Amino acid sequence: MTIPTPHIETSLQGIIAPTVIMPGDPLRAKFIAETFLTEVTQFNSVRNMFGYTGKYNGKPVSVMGSGMGMPSIGIYSYELYAFYNVEQIIRVGSAGSYDINIKLYDIILAKDSWSQSSYAKVQSGFTGEVLKPDAGLNKQILETAKKLGIPIQEARVHSDDVFYRQRFEDHMDIHRTHGCVAVEMEAFALFANANVLKKKAACILTISDSMVTHEKTNADERQNGFSKMIKLTLETI
Repeated sequence: MTIPTPHIETSLQGIIAPTVIMPGDPLRAKFIAETFLTEVTQFNSVRNMFGYTGKYNGKPVSVMGSGMGMPSIGIYSYELYAFYNVEQIIRVGSAGSYDINIKLYDIILAKDSWSQSSYAKVQSGFTGEVLKPDAGLNKQILETAKKLGIPIQEARVHSDDVFYRQRFEDHMDIHRTHGCVAVEMEAFALFANANVLKKKAACILTISDSMVTHEKTNADERQNGFSKMIKLTLETI
């Protein structure tokens, strides 16, 4: 038996697979489980942060929401890694493009994450601004994308703490100064936890809106329309 954590209710050893796919939205986790997996069992509903384990092509895989922002994914990913023997987490999420050449529904693989967040400093004393995913896992994702014929770009992303910045020009300054092609809100904390706990992490993002053209998708499209990214993630596993 595993002692339930404050945020994950299951006490069954092994019910969570070694690989977890982690979207931000718990309803997206539900959608992935119901659409792509077989033999699905729900292992978490605390705070409606749904978690499921099933099989994809006969192989166990779990999917669980992370919530929005670094504090939230920081809690869930740490508990999965530290207390449930999870070895790798692949974040699948949406991002806003900073680059005129990166369009809606383009897929980005985070080469690394730049952030102004204090998460890693407070959590482990890390004082840098850039954290990296697992290089081997990124290589697997790129190779799988090539086999499937799915276009993907490996690039730096910006992990932001603030969704509603008062100055729009901040985003363009970050794009120019730090080379970030898109913005999201979780990867930096996920990579921090993986590095501290000697685990693997990666982040695949689908562009849901553009900071340049102001085009955007709606909630249903973000929840249900990112099938290429999900297919790529599952085939990589």
